[in-house]
Amino acid sequence: MSRTRTAMLAALALVAGASGTAFAAGPAANAGISAVPCTVDYKVQNQWDSGFTTAVTVTNNGAAKSSWSVKWSYAGNQTVTSGWNAKISQSGKAVTVANESYNGTLGTGGSISFGFNASYSGSNAVPATFTLDGVTCNVEDGSGGGGDDGGGGDDGGGTGSRVDNPYTGAKVYVNPEWSAKAAAEPGGSRVSNQPTGVWLDRIAAINGVNGGMGLRDHLDAALAQKGSGEEVVQLVVYDLPGRDCAALASNGELGSTEIDKYKTQFIDPIAAILADPKYASLRIVTTIEIDSLPNLVTNTGSRATATPQCDTMLANGNYVKGVGYALAKLGAIPNVYNYLDAGHHGWIGWDDNFAPSATLFKQAATSEGATVDDVAGFITNTANYSALKENNFTIGDSVNGTSVRQSKWVDWNRYVDELSFAQAFRNQLVSAGFNSNIGMLIDTSRNGWGGTARPSGPGAQTSVDTYIDGGRYDRRIHVGNWCNQSGAGLGERPQASPASGIDAYVWMKPPGESDGSSSAIPNDEGKGFDRMCDPTYTGNARNGNNMSGALPNAPLSGHWFSAQFQQLMQNAYPPLS
Repeated sequence: MSRTRTAMLAALALVAGASGTAFAAGPAANAGISAVPCTVDYKVQNQWDSGFTTAVTVTNNGAAKSSWSVKWSYAGNQTVTSGWNAKISQSGKAVTVANESYNGTLGTGGSISFGFNASYSGSNAVPATFTLDGVTCNVEDGSGGGGDDGGGGDDGGGTGSRVDNPYTGAKVYVNPEWSAKAAAEPGGSRVSNQPTGVWLDRIAAINGVNGGMGLRDHLDAALAQKGSGEEVVQLVVYDLPGRDCAALASNGELGSTEIDKYKTQFIDPIAAILADPKYASLRIVTTIEIDSLPNLVTNTGSRATATPQCDTMLANGNYVKGVGYALAKLGAIPNVYNYLDAGHHGWIGWDDNFAPSATLFKQAATSEGATVDDVAGFITNTANYSALKENNFTIGDSVNGTSVRQSKWVDWNRYVDELSFAQAFRNQLVSAGFNSNIGMLIDTSRNGWGGTARPSGPGAQTSVDTYIDGGRYDRRIHVGNWCNQSGAGLGERPQASPASGIDAYVWMKPPGESDGSSSAIPNDEGKGFDRMCDPTYTGNARNGNNMSGALPNAPLSGHWFSAQFQQLMQNAYPPLS
């Protein structure tokens, strides 16, 4: 029976790889089945006429290693052109992948992920055999005495074992509540099966609000979706005392001094549910407290953008304490992966914000019992609109001797898009003391900027401003505008390991959920009215005193905004079919 089972595994790998879906041969843990010494999950994530992108995760079930080498051979003419997170070389059809200096350690049960781009013509079959340090993976090593499958069935993984990148080889939870709203919109079925974040933005959300799903309901639904494979559940943990001190629309229910209530009535109950052994096989990704720590860097003290509320939160330390406590409590759960919010390039991309933000994040991640080991990575652009990649100009360009950094749009920022910022900020975070294997997430839910207004090439070189404004995909009036932006579109669909240092593109903000109301709306959710959500507002220091660019007739933050959802689909990039 073992010979048949091995052949079946190889056949599954070929079928799954050709379709671009994940395949992982899990350790043979059932009675009577000998151990699989290593597994290789080879996932073709994107394929076009002449090339493809692949993510690979290698799991070592043997003795711990201080260095490693993975090898395979192609049957066709596939040629690796670039890679990340490993040293990749190719001789003819044979590919060799070796560790970088920072990821050579591969413990028993540990995993490492890397990726690459490659060219091909004709067929693109998945390699039939992979080896780790000369040992063949995805097959039994025969040391366990043989025997048959015993009817137990292999679960294909899904064990909840800790991995380097939780998104690799995993499905991601589709929130049925969001999916139903999206599907009910004309044309919404094109995206209603996409995974989005589940927002825990008040204490009541833990058990469900107004008859809606609570945290356990979502986790139970995720188990049902999971089947026998791996499943990621994405949670946004968002209820700090004095929350979002620079934006009234997303103010929370807790006052600036209610740190103890935050700990005992919000974080502790969430941690207790996530620690339930029932959910141990899920990979639970938590986005920790968006719009908090960056405010302490940019909106305090003598800065023109300072607010009294942010000065208060800096002085009382409750943002730092709250984030540290959340990281410590949730990080103690083996299958939880904490990703700390890191703003976006149009917030902390400037020299006087960049390094200080990394330093502050390290302070928070080592407070209240937390350590850097409680941080799997960081997320940028959460619920924001910054373009993923501006292709029509770079930060090094100049026009008639004037740097693009001097343009009104870039305004001396070091970064012009989210991907370059996230990759550079990751390096800064490692320099500040975070682990070298941290990964970044980028929220691409609303940064597509497609449609008829999308420039097809660079702007005119009349001046640096015509060059930038004529070529930029991001069509906001100002990079500081954040509320229900007119002209925005759905961005890249969620995907794992899309670029070096990036664990995934995600839709953490569910498209169609409002950023804030266009006018004051009485509510019991603690949400104020922020003029940045008013389309008639002429601005403040944080957006250069420009118009807000917000859509009209928006509901409270988090409530369904049909007109925005329709716009996001219309302006999606890549376009929807």
